[in-house]
Amino acid sequence: MKINQFAHLVADAKTKARELNQIGFLNCDVQHNDDLNHIWIQFILACLPHLKTPAAKKAYLSDLLATPTLDVVEFKQSQTVDLKTFYLVALQLLDFEAETDFDINDPLSSMDKLGLYHAQQLNDRTDLINALYDLLCTQTKHGQTLLDRLAALGYFTKFYELPAIKKPLFFNGKAQPIFDTDKLIREVVYVEAAVDSDHDGKLDLLKVEIIRPKDTEHGLKVPVLYTASPYNQGTNDSLGAKMLHPATAKLTHKTPTTTSYTDIKFEAKAPNLPPKREVAGRSTRAEETFDRELSYTLNDYFLARGFGVVYAAGIGTRDSEGFRTCGSQEETSSTTAIIEWLTGKRRAFTNRSENIEIKAWWCNKKVAMTGKSYLGTLATAAATTGIEGLETIISEAAISSWYDYYRDGGLVVSPDGYVGEDADVLAQECFSRRKDLAQYQKIATKWQKQLDLLFAGQDRQTGNYNRFWDERNYLNNVANIKCDVVLVHGLNDWNVKPRNVFNLYQALQELPVKTKLILHQGQHIYINNFQSLDFTDMMNLWLSHKLYGIDNQATTVLPDVLIQDNVEPDTWKTYSTWQALTTTKLWLTQAGKLADTSDTGTLSFNDQLTPKAFAKYQVELDLWKNDLVSSEASPLEKARLKFQTAPLKQPLIISGAPKLSVNMACSADHGLLSFMLVDLGKAKRLNETPTVLEPKGILAGYNWRENDLVEFTLGKATPFKLISKGHINLQNRTELWRNDELLADKFYQLEVTLQPTHYQLPAGRRLGLIVYATDMFGTLRGNEDISYILDLAKCYLELPQAN
Repeated sequence: MKINQFAHLVADAKTKARELNQIGFLNCDVQHNDDLNHIWIQFILACLPHLKTPAAKKAYLSDLLATPTLDVVEFKQSQTVDLKTFYLVALQLLDFEAETDFDINDPLSSMDKLGLYHAQQLNDRTDLINALYDLLCTQTKHGQTLLDRLAALGYFTKFYELPAIKKPLFFNGKAQPIFDTDKLIREVVYVEAAVDSDHDGKLDLLKVEIIRPKDTEHGLKVPVLYTASPYNQGTNDSLGAKMLHPATAKLTHKTPTTTSYTDIKFEAKAPNLPPKREVAGRSTRAEETFDRELSYTLNDYFLARGFGVVYAAGIGTRDSEGFRTCGSQEETSSTTAIIEWLTGKRRAFTNRSENIEIKAWWCNKKVAMTGKSYLGTLATAAATTGIEGLETIISEAAISSWYDYYRDGGLVVSPDGYVGEDADVLAQECFSRRKDLAQYQKIATKWQKQLDLLFAGQDRQTGNYNRFWDERNYLNNVANIKCDVVLVHGLNDWNVKPRNVFNLYQALQELPVKTKLILHQGQHIYINNFQSLDFTDMMNLWLSHKLYGIDNQATTVLPDVLIQDNVEPDTWKTYSTWQALTTTKLWLTQAGKLADTSDTGTLSFNDQLTPKAFAKYQVELDLWKNDLVSSEASPLEKARLKFQTAPLKQPLIISGAPKLSVNMACSADHGLLSFMLVDLGKAKRLNETPTVLEPKGILAGYNWRENDLVEFTLGKATPFKLISKGHINLQNRTELWRNDELLADKFYQLEVTLQPTHYQLPAGRRLGLIVYATDMFGTLRGNEDISYILDLAKCYLELPQAN
């Protein structure tokens, strides 16, 4: 086990004493007392808010070991606390376990091994107070700071009744949970968006669910964490499943074109909108409430700390108006409409019929957007409008270009494992407005027309980049971003693939905004409940600065690039940037090697499988991948080419987007190539799905919500690990929007950029490259009798490398 903390601020002794006093850990008696034992014991007692009597607290002290032979009660009678004793007790307060996590004879070395900060001396009252302060900021075994853990035990309940003018409260640059979550206000308003996506002659009204502290009723104005979630009001999973497109469709020849980007570029036009509603009255009170939102646990955490939270599902969702459009400008506009209302620049109403206006009078006009996947995607979309009041986004596993989600290299390539899904399917799944049955009956025909438009626009026939996808490419508008950005993504996310975050990160480097990038070893997941990383504390530092204006140096203290190591568990490393420092060229050889020098000759494979094998692999996707990479005697043996390096003599770190240059021919006038970059060698590797260490072990506040404590752990030994992959339609060799000619049996040179990564191969492993055609996880599965030939003299791999 190793703890990685990046949000722990260094403070001077005066600041520490003042802040300890503010949160009640350093009263007048302690401040002016030179008895180290007295200060120390009073601190320990303050860490026991759940124990209500002196007898209960004394019993607890008797259970704490101060030396290998004395408990705290026995120790303080004859000895004075020193550095070793302090940290032996500290490890117990942090809930680490003796023998399993630390050595009772050498607590300082154990602290070092665990990655926990500790003082270097403890000689006087100032040293002790400094150590106490830092201990409160130290991560426990439960993945939270000690202070957050004490909050869950009720430490901050005594602050609940502070007057609003004295709230919020900050410690070590971060907001503290002094807001009573039993008294949160839940209300609903309807924001009038600047869209009419269902073309009914009325501006769309959007349902907004608000959760805010009771203290806002007494003059406190709070910032907002806004999560735009199309799933928030329910989904139509069964209807979406029925709409899935056939996975076994065959690739066809595309008529050659000379299409330029100008021909397909999306040009935004001012919509011809109906007039705004006439305001019939005004109110400061909402008329509706709700029982439980589809929440994000990071938002839950901040609700106890003086932040409001807003959830909105957007156009075409239940209790809202309009149609789902899957990434279009209308969807972006409906997302930013909520921010405009929160900052006083747009109207909302108390219900959907009477036009009674209500303002966000309780908001301080500062907004952050949070969320993963579609939620993070809409945060990215909103940021690219440059909207005023959006101070930052925390965009996790988000799409930056919808083409890179549903297409790749001129091919229809679904998110891994979801073959047949597309933009129209997702729109149907998220069109929860149909759950309002009477309303849906009136718009069913128009909704089907909307789905037909989405189907036509997404163009599953060619897989080309077109005007539909250009409208949904947020990278086109990155220059408009004014807010600071936090990007979080999994290097093993084959749903929203890493290209989405890589391209956005690179584009942001050209702007005068602060960007923080966190890359983890997981799939399509949140990381605010991991044991090894203080992500929630980092975001507290960030949001306290961005939304409350606290001068905590968050933009410089937090690392610019933070990447989880894929070899050593619980290890996170900081970098200045995510890009290659050098590039290595490896040639594909006749002997199946990736070598430093080129080779001559040709190698070929055929994409067609027997009906039995084809049927089996469509169902057993993991078996298909295992047989493709590691089996030499499977039905896939002649359906792919495999190249590998010699065992590495020293570690290799791939950082960036690998590129392939291939000279090839195929036996038809249409075809595709797919590539996998793999780590070869039997070894225990980190699981891509986190292990639950402690169910409901993360506590967001006192008697408040919780989350499972998780961590990536080493799994069973496996023969290989996927590093990166990529695909290309052979008729999109020059541009994604242009069809090139493809003549059977003629050789063509093409280049393919694989998904970006940051991956370390230890010494002794081999780097492998698999060349194949049909990808059961993503591409269409035509199972055609097509052969592919590589001219090895012109085939090489370019590896971006980091030190």
